[in-house]
Amino acid sequence: MERELALFKVAGTGDKRVEALRLADIFRANVVDSTLTSFVFEITGAPEKIDAFAELMRPLGLQEVARTGVAALSRGAV
Repeated sequence: MERELALFKVAGTGDKRVEALRLADIFRANVVDSTLTSFVFEITGAPEKIDAFAELMRPLGLQEVARTGVAALSRGAV
């Protein structure tokens, strides 16, 4: 089982801002900082999920990304 944590700074106003919030909700990303012109989203999941979120945020004003890298453990008792 592998997971990754990422922070995304997305700047935008109007419809782009609304769309960024809608997509964050779909991806279960949390807003950890908000200003009148930008958001910082926190998202965890498989690296593929993080990549997909980044691709969708790019046209909405993606400015910065910070990723932890993958943390993994095997499943089951052993």
